[in-house]
Amino acid sequence: MPGSCHPPAEREQSDAAGRRTPVATAAYCRPDARSVWSPMPAVSHLSTTPVKGTALHSPDRLALTTDGVADNRRFHLVDGRHRLFNGKHHGPLVRISAEYEGGQLTLRIPGRDPVTGPATEKGEAVVTDFYGRPVPGHLVAGPWSAALSEFVGEPVHLVATDVPGAAVDVHPVTLVSAATVEHLRSVTPGGEALDSRRFRMLVEVDGVGAHEEDSWVGRRVRLGGATIRVVGPVPRCVVTNENPETGEVDFNTLKAIVRYRGELATQLSTPVAHLPDAGKVVFGLYATVEEPGEIGLGDDVEVLDRT
Repeated sequence: MPGSCHPPAEREQSDAAGRRTPVATAAYCRPDARSVWSPMPAVSHLSTTPVKGTALHSPDRLALTTDGVADNRRFHLVDGRHRLFNGKHHGPLVRISAEYEGGQLTLRIPGRDPVTGPATEKGEAVVTDFYGRPVPGHLVAGPWSAALSEFVGEPVHLVATDVPGAAVDVHPVTLVSAATVEHLRSVTPGGEALDSRRFRMLVEVDGVGAHEEDSWVGRRVRLGGATIRVVGPVPRCVVTNENPETGEVDFNTLKAIVRYRGELATQLSTPVAHLPDAGKVVFGLYATVEEPGEIGLGDDVEVLDRT
């Protein structure tokens, strides 16, 4: 029978404020003329932030390099002893909106005027321990550390990584499908609280089944103009229990994952000593970048290596 193709459809996505807006999907073709309307797998949401732990932005497009997205987690915080300080230590960091463009950093901190200026003057060199991975950087001279310390209630310092994109936990790309998040929401009592922003993933894809992306481990996947290799699951931490707008603990997301999925019984190649249950609570995937390129909303997602 002759094949059939269908034009792009529309689906909805949530922005940082939780508003639902339509996004066009790619067309879908099948060899069977009896095909129904069904989108090809496509990029449905992107999430970045220039300062690790602060509110997420939802760009329409981004450029993926071998080190990740250059200005994603361009900065991070350390405490008075130069140890990593993030949402696990102070969830309300998500109430801060950070903007970085052309060397200019602006922090919008509740209760005060925006703190802005050039974030280009290097201070003391520091090496931050990212769960066993040393990340070189420099303290950033300027008004931000004092403002952040006042908000947090203890001394913290803003650090710029020497390699843009290096302030990710393990690998430069994280990915989950919208269907996986929706499945967790649907099987969890009170699951309406499970906003996908709790997982702080770089890429969300649509048009695949729940946990279908788990079968991509070890395989190359094309995302728009870039190609990634999926390397394994993401062990989850207590940040997923925090409200993505307030940072307050308001839902036991880790327990919800274990409730329907159980715990991972195999060894992970990623650091787990700092995680609950030694990293046995997993959700979403890590990936490395094999071919840099641009990714945009609605771009096709294609698994290149077949089993």
